[in-house]
Amino acid sequence: MRKWLIGGVLTALCAGGVFAQGVSFSGNRPVLLVVGSGHFDNPSRDIANVRVENVLTPERQREIEAVVDRLARFRPNHVAVEWNAADQAKLDKRYADYRAGRYTLTADERDQLGLRLAAKLGLPRVDAGDFVGDAPGKDADYDFPGWMKAHGRGTEWAAFQREAQAEADAVGARQRCTSVGDWLRHYAEPETMRRNEAAYYTIARFGDVRDNPGANWVGNWHARNLRIYANLARVAGRPGDRTVVIFGAGHAPLLRTYASESGTFNVADARDFLPAGPKRRC
Repeated sequence: MRKWLIGGVLTALCAGGVFAQGVSFSGNRPVLLVVGSGHFDNPSRDIANVRVENVLTPERQREIEAVVDRLARFRPNHVAVEWNAADQAKLDKRYADYRAGRYTLTADERDQLGLRLAAKLGLPRVDAGDFVGDAPGKDADYDFPGWMKAHGRGTEWAAFQREAQAEADAVGARQRCTSVGDWLRHYAEPETMRRNEAAYYTIARFGDVRDNPGANWVGNWHARNLRIYANLARVAGRPGDRTVVIFGAGHAPLLRTYASESGTFNVADARDFLPAGPKRRC
């Protein structure tokens, strides 16, 4: 059941002073550009999963190169990806091997976008920004599917799953007709982020006044993203830093919110740095 704690639901978020150490509220705040993405290599770890086409074809590779070229215009001095921060050394080795010609990029968006962008800019490293770990308590504290089935609400849970997967399937169908740049622009649309976020609030009601494993699970989802925010502030929170963050689309609304409302970062709109079109034939 612990695997539920590390995935997303849908895919598929004081002028002039210092409030706390490392958190600047001046006009020279670091800038964060969060690129929410579907998982290009189809790991199928979430409640509902978008089936992504092969991104290693020549056409998709050209589209990815166009995305990287546009993101480079943001002039980041950091690129952070969805990789456990405790395993930074492993990411360092992969990046060094790639730059030395010893590693061939996989379909994973961390490779296709993160490593490509950092190498294009000549950055010394790619920052691992994720937190992966068990939540406190027992697995049963977070097992909202099991709780729903045991409390006569299995049909409600099954309907939620069907609706979520139908939406994911619609996203997959749309992606087959559009460029990779348009995929990423779609995830950056406010309405898309709102719809992704809404699903978590439904899960938070999967319980009762005595036991609420759904709310526990969503609370841990927020805790994970707060850890990610803290990791980003640690590695890229200095005045003048400019960071592209490449994470699963479910993380994007929360990371943007935490970064902005904390006063730690100015948050850029990813749509300003992602290419649109051209349309593809289906």
